[in-house]
Amino acid sequence: HDFGVKAFPFSAVVAQEEMKLALLLNLVDPVIGGVLIQGDRGTGKSTAVRALQRLLPEIPCVDGDKYNSDPKDIGSMSDEARKMLASGGPLPVAMRPTPFVELPLGATEDRVTGTIDIERALLEGGKAFEPGILARVNRGLLYIDEVNLLDDQLVDVLLDSAAGGWNTVEREGISVRHPARFVLIGTAHPDEGDLRPQLLDRFGMTVGVRTANDAESRLEVLRRSAEWSGASKRIEERFAAEDEALKARVVAARGRLRDVAVPAELKLKISKLCSWLNVDGLRGDIVTNRAARALAAYEGRAEVSAEDVRRIASGCLQHRLRRNVVSDTLDNASLVLEGLRREFGDAAVPA
Repeated sequence: HDFGVKAFPFSAVVAQEEMKLALLLNLVDPVIGGVLIQGDRGTGKSTAVRALQRLLPEIPCVDGDKYNSDPKDIGSMSDEARKMLASGGPLPVAMRPTPFVELPLGATEDRVTGTIDIERALLEGGKAFEPGILARVNRGLLYIDEVNLLDDQLVDVLLDSAAGGWNTVEREGISVRHPARFVLIGTAHPDEGDLRPQLLDRFGMTVGVRTANDAESRLEVLRRSAEWSGASKRIEERFAAEDEALKARVVAARGRLRDVAVPAELKLKISKLCSWLNVDGLRGDIVTNRAARALAAYEGRAEVSAEDVRRIASGCLQHRLRRNVVSDTLDNASLVLEGLRREFGDAAVPA
């Protein structure tokens, strides 16, 4: 993990339930595709994302492999791990923490993709590849603060990796590739520029956060913030059991995810909802189905309900309606609610 700053306990984040749920569902099923969290400064966006580090389970990796290759998934193994496999005998396995990497401000393309040292490659033979951030974050979480200010070239690199799950670096006729599958989590301030539509579409879910309006919540945030600054150990101890319970719940949900069923009539209603909303492509349908399944698994149920769909639909669809600015998502959320009314009835829509 990149514990640059000690992570605040996830369970100690006050309110912001929609944001916390979206983050947890992406831990249950990383294929959902990540979360974009939009909101003003001081709403706990970065705090909640960094706090996820405390909930990440250990994962089995090929020991000695730089890319955290999964020993049970040949299709996504690095070339080095495949060579180890081909040489015969069982692969050495080590349990490692799920990677959590925060993209540093001003990171260069070389730092993200890794570099090939041509001089060394010519002198020593081999490919002389120095892995970058994408190598470290394979099978983990990549967090980008102020993702809307990201350099266009870096956006292209991330989109390529997110689309194919592989990072390819080429220089002077030498080519290196390695697996780079990760959950992308971004935070953005809506007043500081828009996201490119291709990047916006890559996020499985989006969540808008606002400062809590009731005085009690605001006061509790101030209390915990002051306590964290002065006596962080006390807050860690107070919420350690809750964080451990959440972590165990995520692991259990991952285990039962495969067995969660989506009834045929709900699948049809989700597709009708996406059709009525004019969602481009099928990613909206797929993510809505996946997020609903992850929610059912997280809550210990074997079948998705209409209530599950209602709870996650806005997060999965509001950023896919009109291909323009991020700040439109509030209007889009109302459109999704209207669509839910049409397909699922008034009972499916919160008062």
